Amino acid sequence: MVFRYTPYDGAKRPFTVGLEPVDFSRWLDPDQDLVAHLKRKAQLLETVHSRVFRAEAGTEEAQSEVLDLLIADLGAHHRSTHSVSADAVEVLEGGPKVRLADFAPLEAASRLVQEDLVLMRKGEDGYRLAAASLCFPSSWSLAEKFGQSMHGIHDNVPGFNDGRMGQVVARIFDNLTSEQLVGRYNWSIYDDPDLHHPQAKQLAPQIEETGAGALAHLFVRVERQTLRRLPKSGDILFTIKIHHDPIPLLKSHERGAELAAGLAAQLRDLDDRQVAYKGLTQYRRAIATELENLAPSAPEAV
Repeated sequence: MVFRYTPYDGAKRPFTVGLEPVDFSRWLDPDQDLVAHLKRKAQLLETVHSRVFRAEAGTEEAQSEVLDLLIADLGAHHRSTHSVSADAVEVLEGGPKVRLADFAPLEAASRLVQEDLVLMRKGEDGYRLAAASLCFPSSWSLAEKFGQSMHGIHDNVPGFNDGRMGQVVARIFDNLTSEQLVGRYNWSIYDDPDLHHPQAKQLAPQIEETGAGALAHLFVRVERQTLRRLPKSGDILFTIKIHHDPIPLLKSHERGAELAAGLAAQLRDLDDRQVAYKGLTQYRRAIATELENLAPSAPEAV
């Protein structure tokens, strides 16, 4: 399903925390791309393992806690996509069968779901990235960010450390309970459909200053993120699910004009630091103009 989540439609503001409650039955979010995404994950875990999986010593119990919660959720809410047994979980319709004992618990969990899984553990400098299976990063590197605090992880995010956002996130992390599940969304624009993007954002120089070609090869990439505190370890589990929608499909979507207008408006409203962070400084004008051409104004009354 394309355009399943559209935080750029005016309902959300970029570069804000924007957390909202999520029902626990909707924690995991399998869709029609489940098997394809899991195959891509397996490929990355088997070929560049140290780039996509890291874990501190001493996180093993918390990893097992994540795996237990995830398996329980699959058994309760996702029997149409997963078959759970005592020592393995099979992803149906051509997906993998994962023997749980074959991998570190967090990696086993990650091989079963489209979400990337990140464990944050509190220390002297606040919460740090203590373990992660991160196969589908949106322009950041697990190797670079592993072990860093929230301050370090977000050092290049406009408004996080030099504004209120970092303070708000710190309070949320401290006050989050295991009875709460909260979520938020991010969006960005890429010029290829690959899920694995550990490099900084940079569109290829193929976008014309004007003309429909500005949108031809672009994707709007939406991150669905959730946060929950693990009841035993007290660590915070951060999940990230990627949706990659081809922008040209807005032309045929029933809400295409509305969504194109919303995305164009948010692009126009970004300040210079924000648009640079999204890697769109050179192309914002061309992209916004063509999105607006997909969303013509209503005709004037006569």
